[in-house]
Amino acid sequence: MKVLCDRGALLDAINLVSGVVASRTPRPQLTCVKLTAQKDGQAGRLTLEATDAEISMTLRSERVDVEEPGAALVPADKLQQIVRAEENEPTLTIESEDDLTHIRGADAHFQLRGFPASEFPEVPGFDTLAKGMSTFTIRAGSLVELVRRTLFAAARENSRYAINGVLVKRDGKKLEFVATDGRRLALCRDSLAEDGAAVTCIVPSKALVTLSKLVDDPDEAVAVGVTDNRIVFGFSPEDGGGRALLASNLVEGSFPPYEDVIPKGHDIKVGFDRDVLASAVRRAALLTNEESRGVRLMFSSGDKKLELSSRVPEMGEARIDVDLMSMDGGDLEIGFNPGFITDALRVIDDPQVLLELKAPNKPGLLRSGNDFVYVVMPVNLQ
Repeated sequence: MKVLCDRGALLDAINLVSGVVASRTPRPQLTCVKLTAQKDGQAGRLTLEATDAEISMTLRSERVDVEEPGAALVPADKLQQIVRAEENEPTLTIESEDDLTHIRGADAHFQLRGFPASEFPEVPGFDTLAKGMSTFTIRAGSLVELVRRTLFAAARENSRYAINGVLVKRDGKKLEFVATDGRRLALCRDSLAEDGAAVTCIVPSKALVTLSKLVDDPDEAVAVGVTDNRIVFGFSPEDGGGRALLASNLVEGSFPPYEDVIPKGHDIKVGFDRDVLASAVRRAALLTNEESRGVRLMFSSGDKKLELSSRVPEMGEARIDVDLMSMDGGDLEIGFNPGFITDALRVIDDPQVLLELKAPNKPGLLRSGNDFVYVVMPVNLQ
């Protein structure tokens, strides 16, 4: 293989695929990036592949000049360091034979010992989406928004393995992403352009973090394919096979029945200015600690006021007053983890937020339009 690469484009691609390279593994081939140079007439293409055996990524770059087609398996960390260090070079030449790869700039020559390209495991290719998968297409911007508004609520290393990811549910044209850690739940909806078969799966958090990094153009089409044990995201699937492909194993297990968690029939409905509420909660949270994590919210329907208070005996106390935009229902005093409230407000774009409440020991519900619902459990306050 011999290929002349645009250094900037190559570095961008390596930075992306390095996110799925295995860090600790008994298989050293999984710590590598596979480079495959292809030539079709005058056009050249360099494909980069990486996997940790659970998630794989394939990227294509056409900002190359392929002199000799071929493949190389190169240690990802050293390749990344070398390409980044050659910052004054507009182009780099990569040449390989067997397990030895040469990287040349104007005044530098690096030799990297890797492995034969044939030792890299087979990963899903750009033709995967055409092989018997349940598929749908969505704008990249809409997809990353669904991830942004749910992933933050997913569990981290919870023993209930099924909630260490995001539920993806497609029913006709309706698409839902749902995440929970047992103390809160985020649900975000979108509509698809075309009807299709029902799909339900749980996607690992790491795969969705990586997916968000692949989004470049919000209007780019992304084809999503699902089988019994895998999900595949193909970017620009109609453009000569694709720009990027991310594939991931699915999380095993059953997601909790989230419809039952979303409370109905709240007696109290409070309208907020999003930024005013976010500021008040952040300030009240300044005087909380691990033992006293809650912020007390006292709603007064008569004058449409909210008082937030927090207290740490050995430190002090805080009180913040907020004017409500609207309030229906009676007075109520309830406690919430302030971090859970600010997390939700951070992903809400609507300047107006509706909080629905029922009782001090019942969950609260934040709404933003018709496409975002957030359920948060209250905390006991001493």
